[in-house]
Amino acid sequence: MFLKPEAALMPNTLAYESKPMVKATGFREYDARWLFEKEINLMGMQALGMGIGTLMHERGVRPEIVVGHDFRGYSASIKMAVMNGLMAAGINVHDIGLALSPMAYFAQFALDVPAVAMITASHNDNGWTGVKMGIERPLTFGPDEMARLKEIVLEAKFDLKGGGSYRFVDNFPEVYAKDLTDRARFKRPIKVVAACGNGTAGAFAPAILEALGAEVIPLDAELDHTFPRYNPNPEDMKMLHALRDKVLETGAEVGLGFDGDGDRCGVVDNEGEEIFADKVGVMLARDISARHPGAQFVVDVKSTGLFNTDPVLKQNGAKTDYFKTGHSYIKRRVKELDAIVGFEKSGHYFFNPPIGRGYDDGLVSAIAILDMLDHNPDKTMADLRRDLPMTWGSPTMAPKCADEVKYDVVDRVVARFKDMKDKGEKVGGSAITDLITVNGVRVVTEDGTWGLVRASSNKPELVVVVESPASKERLHEMFHAVDGVLRENEEVGEYNQTL
Repeated sequence: MFLKPEAALMPNTLAYESKPMVKATGFREYDARWLFEKEINLMGMQALGMGIGTLMHERGVRPEIVVGHDFRGYSASIKMAVMNGLMAAGINVHDIGLALSPMAYFAQFALDVPAVAMITASHNDNGWTGVKMGIERPLTFGPDEMARLKEIVLEAKFDLKGGGSYRFVDNFPEVYAKDLTDRARFKRPIKVVAACGNGTAGAFAPAILEALGAEVIPLDAELDHTFPRYNPNPEDMKMLHALRDKVLETGAEVGLGFDGDGDRCGVVDNEGEEIFADKVGVMLARDISARHPGAQFVVDVKSTGLFNTDPVLKQNGAKTDYFKTGHSYIKRRVKELDAIVGFEKSGHYFFNPPIGRGYDDGLVSAIAILDMLDHNPDKTMADLRRDLPMTWGSPTMAPKCADEVKYDVVDRVVARFKDMKDKGEKVGGSAITDLITVNGVRVVTEDGTWGLVRASSNKPELVVVVESPASKERLHEMFHAVDGVLRENEEVGEYNQTL
């Protein structure tokens, strides 16, 4: 018998050391995230492992799982707790040690193991922990699996048949690196800054890019789980600014920034311009569709409208499907449509064969970007950026909003914009021509300017993105209009960053 988890326990007490604590809001749409010691304890992580094992048995999945952990001061101990729970549920554990999330996804293929549980909080601030999980490679959990896992764990409905086993897979990073580098080297030594934000990617990314023939200048590649300079998040302007400064200082051809668990890659060009990941996606889509005419792409609703309007993509016969934001959603949509790539504005890119295996890997993305430069020897990264039609776009902005109310707030915002459209009201001085509500609401006006509001899937925040093909002024008008609607809801707090 295993006790039902408590929603909250007081640290430094007998109860905290003897009972599982799991806050329900940590079960998110497609992975799990908690503040360690405040929202979950080690007994709670053990319960999570029991829950994953129980779900595997329910779904008829072969009882084998890959487990790895990112570089945080507590991740290894959390991994041990999760593995204890998995083995108690009769699962055979293959531990690959310190790893990037895509390394764990790759291990499912390389070791022929159906399931994965990667201990990581990705780019979240130090203090957070979480698990990215999947039982059908290359997919990770979606809402259905997360809802069932939540029910199993919170109700302690475990199948603890025992009989699980453990093995440590020695030197697995070498197998991963060989898989990425067993190909032709770049035609020339492209000079690249590789920024790792002191996260896990620092242990792997620079060496892999060097093995492919790049001239690599590491930046913040030393492992330090306190993240002393900035969070390893290629959407964070602090990281992009640090990358920009190093590119300009060294005369590099491109700057590549990897997030905390290595499944995303941000880009700064040779002139120090920070290129948002959706624009990089358009550049890559041009390069790929030139070699694969009629290519199908998938992008998330936060992404630029250029995927639908770019003349080069039209000329190449490219097709683009806009879908819900979230690595699990886009990954599934890419598989469903057999798209060659899926792009998210956050920097998650999902390359299908012949480029990748369908999961998000920041190093596969980085290599694709360097291949693009290799394919265009007469153009710099800045030239490729300038070749795109001009639009003005925002970073991903995140006003605070509690997990318990954020979805209700978004529902109210959607209803408000629908009412405005029905009444013919204008947004930022322009008429509403379309409302895309597949994920929150994307409000599109007659000149193509748009604004998006959705709930963050992994933090107590909302997500706001705006873009205009018309002017910078229209960008600001749309932002103020969207923010005005948000401010009608007292639960919405301050932004992490604004225009």
